[in-house]
Amino acid sequence: MATIGYFEGTDPLVLTKLVLRGVETLPLSNGYDNHGKYVMHLTRQDNLAAVVGYLHKVTPAAGHPIGARDFITACRTQGIPLVLIVPRADHENARKLLGAVADWPTLVDPEDVFDQLLALAR
Repeated sequence: MATIGYFEGTDPLVLTKLVLRGVETLPLSNGYDNHGKYVMHLTRQDNLAAVVGYLHKVTPAAGHPIGARDFITACRTQGIPLVLIVPRADHENARKLLGAVADWPTLVDPEDVFDQLLALAR
């Protein structure tokens, strides 16, 4: 059975629909919100098909020692696709904000999140 890791704020209806289709979910923390397992502690043994969350969950305020590069690298090192929820009209701005690590995460419009995650879980 596939598992999707999710940051706080991810649409609960999307998560419920995944569970109804046999996909498990695992809450994840960005280290600031203590929502679940700290994303920096993920391993291949967690067997995640993907990690999903809104862009702001991986872009802490300036001056904090951990940022987007760290969260994205944590997923990338473990081979876990990272799906960031960003309105389609803002994808270009999001990539600029992410800078050098902009090519790793998949940016997905909120309307397409369920379909994207279900495809990754199969």
